Amino acid sequence: MNYARQPGGRERSGSVTDFVGRRRELKELREDIARTGLDTLSGRKAKAPRARVLLIAGRPGSGRTALAEALVREVADEYPDGLVRVRLTAPGGQTLPTDTAVRTLLEGLGRPSSPGAGEDDLSATLREALAGRRVILLVDDAADPHQVDALLPDTPECLVVVTAEGPLTGIPDVRPCTLGGLDTPSGVALLARLIGDTRITVDPRAAEGLAEACGGQPAALVLAGGWLAAHPKAAVSDVAKQLHDMPSGTAGPLGRAFRLVYESLPQPAQRTLRLLPLAPAGVLDSHTASALAGCSVAAAQSTLEDFAGLGLVRHAHNGIFLLPGCLAPLLRGLLEVKERPAEVELARARMLERTVRLLTSCRAMAETDEDLGVGGPEKLDGLPRALRFPDRRAAATWLDTRLPALTAAATLAVADGGLDTLARRLVSGLVRALAAHRGTEAAAPELYGLHRLVLDVAERRHLHREQAAALLNLADLDAETGRTQEALERYRAALAAGKAAKDPYAIGRAMESVGGAYQELTDWPRASDWFGRALSHALARGERADEARLYGRLGNVHTYAGRYGEALRSWRAAAAGYRKLADVPGQAKALSEMARVQEYAGRPEESLHTCREAIELARRAGDQRLQAALQVRLADTLDRLGDPAAARLHRSAADRLLGDDSAACEIRSSSD
Repeated sequence: MNYARQPGGRERSGSVTDFVGRRRELKELREDIARTGLDTLSGRKAKAPRARVLLIAGRPGSGRTALAEALVREVADEYPDGLVRVRLTAPGGQTLPTDTAVRTLLEGLGRPSSPGAGEDDLSATLREALAGRRVILLVDDAADPHQVDALLPDTPECLVVVTAEGPLTGIPDVRPCTLGGLDTPSGVALLARLIGDTRITVDPRAAEGLAEACGGQPAALVLAGGWLAAHPKAAVSDVAKQLHDMPSGTAGPLGRAFRLVYESLPQPAQRTLRLLPLAPAGVLDSHTASALAGCSVAAAQSTLEDFAGLGLVRHAHNGIFLLPGCLAPLLRGLLEVKERPAEVELARARMLERTVRLLTSCRAMAETDEDLGVGGPEKLDGLPRALRFPDRRAAATWLDTRLPALTAAATLAVADGGLDTLARRLVSGLVRALAAHRGTEAAAPELYGLHRLVLDVAERRHLHREQAAALLNLADLDAETGRTQEALERYRAALAAGKAAKDPYAIGRAMESVGGAYQELTDWPRASDWFGRALSHALARGERADEARLYGRLGNVHTYAGRYGEALRSWRAAAAGYRKLADVPGQAKALSEMARVQEYAGRPEESLHTCREAIELARRAGDQRLQAALQVRLADTLDRLGDPAAARLHRSAADRLLGDDSAACEIRSSSD
């Protein structure tokens, strides 16, 4: 997931307030940044210059991320182009797909990514974006070397800091730093930061004993310190004794410290804590916790704040809390033992339903009452106050900061298969919210993945109508990014799904889109054939607007193919269709295309007459741009007919309409 960034798309590292010790490791890591590469030392020449890669390896809870943060903070001034980061493994153990990881880094750099692009293309875009820049890439919780390799920039000016549990075999010249536990003085210093100096000073040996009982693990020390902070009258020696007396079967120092904190919680808080692993990507807020536990938003917020004080969750930003990855396995174990499957399913359903309602509210803030349709405002008025956003900016901020978790929620819901109805509503709500706040073009990379999720559910449930819609949406995005052949295959699949669903709209849309794909491939015979099929379909349904548009598309293809007689018949039919619809601008554009074809066919007098008729229609429609373009075309025709004086008059008229921007007067066909 991507954390808070500066407006320029780069993140500046902030202070790491909970970091103590590790001075030797920090020094070694800093020295490794400037050290000569292993390939150079051995006399081998590297294939290509690459960024320096530093690996901080250690078990979950060892403080590897905190050390990476401290290193980044110390060297930030040497990398003026900022910091971008990505977390490759969620607390639930799910690995982030490589394409999603690359997109996250590109977003952090402020670079758009092509929707549906493959991993290789995305990696190339990332390396291009990093070329010549001094940027730090913080890659947290890598699961395997292949994840990391796709993210490595080719420029040696960049620094890559990776945290992982083990080595990154296969990536050359990696500088490893393996972490064990903190030394005893550092462990005591961490405790003092959490509970103050007084109780440490009263019994320093007990504090040392507690640090040793926690095995020097920062996560265990944070839990023990959080418990002591919540119990100001308890002695440090009491905690050390409780940890020491726990059964040997308890999973190590971290497991013992977690059990100490968990068993001190009241029953409602214990149940809330057990349900937190259900939160997608380990991202929590008051609404997520409220829905999971079935309590009020205020109570959930208070519980999360208490958990943060105990070290069970971490504060992030914008009201977000993060579930530490080292605690997720312990909580999942409790969830499986303590909660019935039906209760877990119900909690997950409540969370998804709450998310759908929040997305509805979020979308509403970006739309007018007209966009919401009949009854839209009344529907929003029925939402509880806690689910409403104060303004559009607050809704957009919520969407941006929760987007990784929202996407993860949709992915997990679709993969689960048991809540497909909710999953479909969630994906639909997320698509609409993104389109409303960002626009379909800007949100295309995210929308592509969401349409694929819709397709997965539709295929699994044999929902042919939704399958056709998802295929059409995906094909449109493929076509917009130049993958015409892939778009053609999806359009054909959408046609088959539309026929299975007996959906006339999907069938007609797919036929026309197949023709458009063949037109893009300059296969004029197939393009005209498919446009003809779509036209027959529209004629059978009596869809006059579709008829006029398809006549125009046929005329356009015939023009490109040099079949001017057929092109004129098609454009004439299109003009007649627009006239019946009282669409004056459409009729004017169709006549302008007729004039173009007549000129190509060597019939300048007819072109002159048609062009004048189109100018009059454009004037009635108030389309000055089209008027000016037609005046220029009329002037060109008059020049060819040997009347330069009249041509000058029409060019002057065009200049008066649009000034000297003659380049703006190019007439485009209606299909363009």
